Amino acid sequence: MIERVNQLGSDAPESGGLPRGRSVAVWSLDTTLRRVGGRAVDGAWTVLDAGERDRAERLVRAADRQRYLASHLGLRILLGGCLGLAPEEVSLVREDCPCCGGPHGRPAVAGGAVHFSLSHSGNLAYFAFAGTPVGVDVEETPGASAMADVLSSLHPDETAELTALPGPERRAALGRLWSRKEAYLKGTGTGLAKGLADPYIGAAPAPGPLPGWTLTDLPAPAGYAAALAVADPAPGRSRTG
Repeated sequence: MIERVNQLGSDAPESGGLPRGRSVAVWSLDTTLRRVGGRAVDGAWTVLDAGERDRAERLVRAADRQRYLASHLGLRILLGGCLGLAPEEVSLVREDCPCCGGPHGRPAVAGGAVHFSLSHSGNLAYFAFAGTPVGVDVEETPGASAMADVLSSLHPDETAELTALPGPERRAALGRLWSRKEAYLKGTGTGLAKGLADPYIGAAPAPGPLPGWTLTDLPAPAGYAAALAVADPAPGRSRTG
């Protein structure tokens, strides 16, 4: 269980190297910072690859562009620390999609030395690094309209759990459930391609069991929920990747 979320701030972080065994490193970042990990966010254009720069340029709102640049700069700084590389030397690829086989599955490091996941919501980003497939998600507490939109898309038992709660508790429980679902689906690489109904994860204070995965709620600031999903090491395989 992860009890501590490291804070990535303006200064360069201490490198922890590659995660070993079943260890997982989780970091959070305030994406409004103008300097991340010792680098200016305005200079991120020279660090990101062509695909990242293209996605950043397509963002119309300056605040959205700032969040994207800060979070992807932070990701490269932390990955570089794991791999012993400069942030701009980290080569990112896409795994094959487990649903259709296309080249748009989980983001990955070329060579697969470490598994990682990135999520951002509002002005907050979360990062996770592990020796097995991993997914992390952070969500702002959803509003009433989001609740109405998603309630019927969940597993029937999850919908029943949420509708049985009073209004204020229901929104917080949905944020908790949504972050768990997203973390798991990012870890598997399927994303939302197969919808939100399966598998059942649950909106209770503790998540339901998921065969082959360890699912944990993460500490998060007020108004947010966060979760981590880590694949259990396959029998007979090294636990370092």
